[in-house]
Amino acid sequence: MKRKRIYIDPADFPPELFAYVNGFALYDSSSSPSARVYFIAKENGYFLKTAAKGTLKTEADMTAYFNKFALASPVLMYLSRDYDYLLTKKVAGNDCSEARFLQDPKRLCDRLAEAMRLLHGFDTVGCPVKNHTKHYLSAAERNYAAMRYEQSAPRAFGFSCAKEAFERVQTHGGNLKADTLIHGDFCLPNVIFRNGKLSGFVDVGNGGVGDRHVDIFWALWSLNYNLKTNTYAQRFQDAYGRESIDKEVLRTIAAIEVFG
Repeated sequence: MKRKRIYIDPADFPPELFAYVNGFALYDSSSSPSARVYFIAKENGYFLKTAAKGTLKTEADMTAYFNKFALASPVLMYLSRDYDYLLTKKVAGNDCSEARFLQDPKRLCDRLAEAMRLLHGFDTVGCPVKNHTKHYLSAAERNYAAMRYEQSAPRAFGFSCAKEAFERVQTHGGNLKADTLIHGDFCLPNVIFRNGKLSGFVDVGNGGVGDRHVDIFWALWSLNYNLKTNTYAQRFQDAYGRESIDKEVLRTIAAIEVFG
C-alpha cells in the first residue's frame, strides 16, 4: 500500500486524537475519494480513517465484529463530529498486493482461497449488518434510477450498456442469498498475512451477512487487476471449491457492481 508523507497541524483533529497524532509522522494512505486514510508512525503503526459524518459507523461496527474472531484490529476510537473518525491499530503483516505475494501467483491464490473459506465459515449471529444482500440490491436500484455509475462500467463488467446490466439485476437479483459472513470488498490490499498465515482483514465496512459470491467476484477481479492476467482465476476457484461457486450468480454480482 502506497504512503505519502504529509504534514498536518494536530489541532486540525479532534482533541481525543491528539495523543495519537501529535509528534508522530503522518502518511496519506488513501485509496478512495470518499475517505481519507492516515498512517500514523507511532509504535507499530495506527490507521486513522476520516470521512463524511455518519459514514464510518457501519465500518466501526463491522470492524469490532470481525475483531471478535481475531480477523481485524480492535476499534480504538470512533468519533462522529463534523466528520467521522475511525482509529485502529495496524494489522500486523503485509497485504497481498505486495510484490512478495504477486511473485508466486499460485501460492497467492491458495492463500486467498483459504482465507476466504475461513471467513465464510464463521458464525453470523450478532453481525451488525444482518442482510447485506438487501442493502446491496437496493443500492443498485437507487444508483441506476439516478444514473450514478461510471460510463465505462457496463463494458468493464461484461455488459453492453447499463440497461442490460440492470435487467440482469431485476431478473436474477432474487437468487442472491444472505447466509454467509462476507468482507464485501475482498481485494488483495484488504487481506493481510504474517509469516504465511492470515493475520486479518482491513476495510470491512462493506461486509455483513450476504452472498459468498460477492467476495468471490472481487477476489477474481483483484487477482486479474494485480497480476495483469486472468490466468489464475481457475486456480483460485479450484482452491476455494467449485461446488460452492455458481457462475450465473457471479454474473449477477457483476451486473450489480456496475452500479456500485
